[in-house]
Amino acid sequence: MAQAMEKLGGTSEEEEEDGMDMDVKEEDDEDEDGRIRAMAAGAVEIGGGGRYFLAPPDLPQESGDRADAPASALGSGSRRSRPAEEKERTKLRERHRRAITGRILAGLRRHGNYNLRVRADINEVIAALAREAGWVVLPDGTTFPSSQVGRPAATAVVTPATPTATAAPPSPTPPFRGIAPAGALRTLDHPSGRLKGVFTPPISAYDGHCRSVVPVAGVSRAGEKVADSSPLIGSSTDSGNDKQLMDLIPRMPERDFAGSPYVPVYVMLPLGVVNTYCELVDPDSLMEQLKKLKSIGVDGVMVECWWGIVEAHIPQQYNWKGYMHLFQIVRDTKLKLQVVMSFHECGGKVGDDVCIPLPQWVAEIGRSNPNIYFTDSEGRCNPECLSWGVDKERVLLGRTALEVYFDFMRSFRVEFDEFFEDGTICEIEIGLGPYGELRYPSYPVRHGWRYPGIGEFQCYDSFLQKSLKKAADARGHSVWARGPHNAGSYNSQPHETGFLCDGGEYNSQYGRFFLGWYSQVLVEHGDSVLFLAKLAFDGSSIAVKISGIHWWYKTASHAAELTAGFYNPCNRDGYAPIASMLKKHGAALNFTCTELHTLDHYEDFPEAMVDPEGLVWQVLNAAWDVGIPVASENALPCYDRDSYNRILESAKPLNDPDGRHLSSFTYLRLSPVLMQNHNLLEFERFVKQMHGESVPMCR
Repeated sequence: MAQAMEKLGGTSEEEEEDGMDMDVKEEDDEDEDGRIRAMAAGAVEIGGGGRYFLAPPDLPQESGDRADAPASALGSGSRRSRPAEEKERTKLRERHRRAITGRILAGLRRHGNYNLRVRADINEVIAALAREAGWVVLPDGTTFPSSQVGRPAATAVVTPATPTATAAPPSPTPPFRGIAPAGALRTLDHPSGRLKGVFTPPISAYDGHCRSVVPVAGVSRAGEKVADSSPLIGSSTDSGNDKQLMDLIPRMPERDFAGSPYVPVYVMLPLGVVNTYCELVDPDSLMEQLKKLKSIGVDGVMVECWWGIVEAHIPQQYNWKGYMHLFQIVRDTKLKLQVVMSFHECGGKVGDDVCIPLPQWVAEIGRSNPNIYFTDSEGRCNPECLSWGVDKERVLLGRTALEVYFDFMRSFRVEFDEFFEDGTICEIEIGLGPYGELRYPSYPVRHGWRYPGIGEFQCYDSFLQKSLKKAADARGHSVWARGPHNAGSYNSQPHETGFLCDGGEYNSQYGRFFLGWYSQVLVEHGDSVLFLAKLAFDGSSIAVKISGIHWWYKTASHAAELTAGFYNPCNRDGYAPIASMLKKHGAALNFTCTELHTLDHYEDFPEAMVDPEGLVWQVLNAAWDVGIPVASENALPCYDRDSYNRILESAKPLNDPDGRHLSSFTYLRLSPVLMQNHNLLEFERFVKQMHGESVPMCR
């Protein structure tokens, strides 16, 4: 073999190892050279994705142009130009590999209590699994059994199995901490021998309702050895094998949450429960729905109090009539109330069936002075909410935005004092931006944004530009008083921009300055409003909602998070400063997207590099590290058990050493679909599990 290699290309042993590298290369030329050298060395590619294995002597080599190419062509060192579609396939394989790695890490952290970083690499995963199995892994990667003293003198060389070679069967291995071996390295049969190391992508433990466990070759549910009855998988590299592998993955039984901590469950009321005249809509029907919610154990409801309804026409004239009627009905049904101070408009979000703009008197000011709104680089204003640049500017008929917010909150506290005193109102959520979330309106649908676009920076109104210039002058670089000129548009992808691509300008000195200022404005806005909220609601619990921007989370820049104001690239924790600010005011953090699943989004948008589980885990830990309560809500409607189980897993992490869990969960939202009998029964089951009660389990 070595002589043949020298004759073909004159490669060394190190080059042979490079050619047989099992990782997918991002660099196209290196990937191509590795493929050629591996095939020349007698290796075959299994399942696509650039994974090579030594072929047994009687295993046929891959046919095609490379196999028929003359030796001189392979060893000449010349490189052919690869078609664009082949390069794109290589990139997609690499993205798929990263998605698989992310799901493995999320599963090990969540179910196995492994201390793995959010962005741990595959070496750390292998080392953790090896140590769990009783092996010693040294920092340089040397691995040997724990019973062996000292470092082994030599490393054993594993040779490929042949039809004549035999090996002792491995001893039965018990299940790993109760986790079904999804995504494990499995042994697959081949007509000419046994090939090891074919990787099976893991899937959700809760992928379907009450499914039975499908045995995998050599493993049963109880961990005993079983006969290898898996269908044969040949050497074809088409996508059909991937589906076969996925079909063989076992399903885990549902986790039993009986006896787990009690997590209150609230239901968000419909957007139009109070109309624009501040009148309660259909109180009789609402009363019946609330009674049903109470009967299945729901703890309370959440309702938005809209600035655009209460202070609609004249400054400081507040109409609370409809909300007073609503709160009385909620109290009569013995439910608790979470109330949102909504200082944004309603109607710009997908699924919104109600339009509630900002107060009319604010809109009149905006027509003459559009700089009170957030503005993008092309000068388009967004009237969803006021720009944070006017927090301390007297542009609202003699008042600053902070004074307007405080007057509204103080009026609410005085009007509904009896509901605070008797405990009906248990929490106030402070709206701090679009959709009530603490973020910039970086992805507005009204300006043409569509998922999974990166969005645009929103700092081009005159007030924020003045703040940016002041910060640049203080830094001594007045030329930095500008937004990035190469950050793309709303629907760009990171690699299409010069600022947000891997290795882009976001990590330059200017980029770090701009993003630091941009995110600091967000933190300072939250700090200022919460200071006033604590004055208005002294003694009451307050909370802030943070949006779950999970798309492009697996890129280096985290582009969509950057444009929204979360300075969270791969080398920085952008949520820790926000958590510290909330801790300062004793506020809870309400986070979205706990029901989302990476695999679902990967199937629909494989290019979006999503990781909702990784994002949820990062934000929850940032909050728990500073000791603040964490609540959550679903980002999209959900009625199925799979989604509920994902919420439960996030609400009550398995084997958390500190016993941490969500302080509450709010379901979005009350609707006729939820009240259908089969959906209501499923929701009741979810509520009981959140309360730690026993429910029938599907095995």
